[in-house]
Parts: sequence; structure tokens; C-alpha cells
Amino acid sequence: MLAAKLQGASSATGRAPNTIAVSHDNFPYISAYEWSRAGFGAKYANPATTPSGFALSVDFAPDGGTIAVAHVVSPYISAYPWSGSGFGTKHANPATLPGGTGRGVSFSPNGAAIAVAHSVSPFVTAYPWSGSGFGTKYANPSTLPASTSHDVAFSPDGDAIAVAHDVTPFISVYPWSGSGFGTKFSDPSTLLPAGGNGITFSPDGSTLAVAHDNSPYISAYPWSSSTGFGTKYANPATLPPNTASGIAFSPDGNAIAIAHSGSPYVSAYQWSSSGFGAKYANPSVLPAFVSYGVAFSADNSTLAVAHDVTPFITVYPWSISGFGTRLTPPATRPSNTGFGVAFTNYAV
Repeated sequence: MLAAKLQGASSATGRAPNTIAVSHDNFPYISAYEWSRAGFGAKYANPATTPSGFALSVDFAPDGGTIAVAHVVSPYISAYPWSGSGFGTKHANPATLPGGTGRGVSFSPNGAAIAVAHSVSPFVTAYPWSGSGFGTKYANPSTLPASTSHDVAFSPDGDAIAVAHDVTPFISVYPWSGSGFGTKFSDPSTLLPAGGNGITFSPDGSTLAVAHDNSPYISAYPWSSSTGFGTKYANPATLPPNTASGIAFSPDGNAIAIAHSGSPYVSAYQWSSSGFGAKYANPSVLPAFVSYGVAFSADNSTLAVAHDVTPFITVYPWSISGFGTRLTPPATRPSNTGFGVAFTNYAV
């Protein structure tokens, strides 16, 4: 749910053209499309072995060679090779499965690990990752998240892993290394007011932001992997109207976007080292009801929102001025509620 994705990659090496993927309710549970600044291209054929239940999160490996999906039915995580031909043959399931419904999935920045946030203890599970698929599960953190986890994110330099979950302290952050989880960082001095749903680091790693239940619905903290949480930033002057689920920074670090329930269903704010700035004007065409996932493309040209009512995915041009005119929805739409959205992140 987390890395921004660049446009313009060539398929000459066998990689797929730039791609946008949506995890959703109803078969085939994952839909992927060719993507350009002009909008949606053709939908890729469904994977031969689809995820085994509705899918809540999707992420591409940093090199674009794998797509991973977190979903509600065992094995809770499915991963596929990804190329110019689309989905490859599903990788074998990990030997030790996540403990329940997969809710969030994220690759580490170097692509050497994959982590899953899920509904049953230990609530977060991580594996080594390679072109061969899942490695042997890392040992659980010594202090587990307190309950069902909804999202997981690695810091941009890969030295921390953060988990948003249901029960106080609502966020848990750990050092991360090739050995796996380190000793949990101290909780922030100002806790979230309720369950954490989406979590992300700023592109420079200096901020950790969380979308959550209950007002103010979004909270952000200065972050350092040496000292942990700083003093919580002041809330934005104009709050999201209701529960926030998805969250993303723009790749240049100058904006932050939140997917939420309650109209306008997506809110975006200017961001700087001082924290939240002014809220951007709402898009002229809103997402069609409750939104769950949000993602920027890495060139800052696009903002995508996964939501509850057809077309289930809504995409806008993005600029320093904020939302542009909604792009045409895909010709073949996801089959039901969109929960997660991700772009490929090829280097140009």
C-alpha cells in the first residue's frame, strides 16, 4: 500500500508496461491494467490461480517482478511473478502461513522481504523474498501488535517496519534488518484515539502517518530510526469527516492523501516539515462512496482511489494545484468494492 510508482517503463526487457492493480471484492479478486498518464489501458488476463477470497491489499515488488495480494481466505497471501505477459504461475504458499485474514501487504524497499498484516496472532508475519518466492518465516517480534493488524509498511531505507492495529497503542514499530524484527520502539507520547487502519512513512523517512478510526482520523509523527516517535504534529485545520482507511504521501513529499468514509471520500493536504498545510479542493467528480485505498504514481502525475461503488477505482491527474479532472474509468471494471490500489515502480 505504500511505494509510489513511476510511469514510462519499457516492456523491451520483458517487464510489463506501467501497471495499476486493484484488490477487490468478488472474483477474480485482483484486477490489473496497463497504465499511462492518459489513463487505463487493457486489462490483463486474470491469474490462473486467483486469490482465495476477497482481497484487501496489493503491492508490487520494487523491481516490478512480483505482485502480492493479501486476502481473507487461506493462504491469506498470494504472490505471482509479474511481467509483460501479466500474471505468471502463482508462487508456492509460504510453509508457515499468516495467522488469519491478510489485510495489508508490503515489500521491503530492497525487495528482500515481504510482510503481511493479519487478523490472528502474531498479527504480523514477515518472510524473506526472492525470485524463488517465500523463504522461511522470520521469528515473530518479541512484543506483538496488540490485536488484528490492518496495514504494514517498511521505512524507505528499510531499517524499520510499522504496523497499524486495532487495540492500544494502535501502532507498533520495530527496527528491521536482515535478521528480522528488532525490539519494539517505545509508543508515541500521544497515542491514536482508536484503531489504526493505514500506515505509511514519508518518502524521506522523517514522518510516520496513520489513518485511523475516530477523530481526527489522521495522525502524523516525526520519525527517526534512532530515536523513534517525535511529538505528534498538529491536526490538519480541516479534518477528514469520518473513518480513514488508506493513506499515502506523494513521492515528492509535498502532499498527503487519505481515503475515508463520508463525503468527499478522499482528502488531500499540503505537507511540509511543519506538518499539515491547507487542504486541497475536493475533486470535481468524487469517488463513488466509501473509499478504502489510495496511491500516488511516483512521478506525482496521478492519484488513484479504491472505493465501494462502481467504477470501484477512480483516478485523477495530480499536480501542485491538486486534483485534476477524473480520468475515464477502465473499460473492464473491477467486479466489486475496491480495497487496495498500487502502481508498478519501475525506474525510468
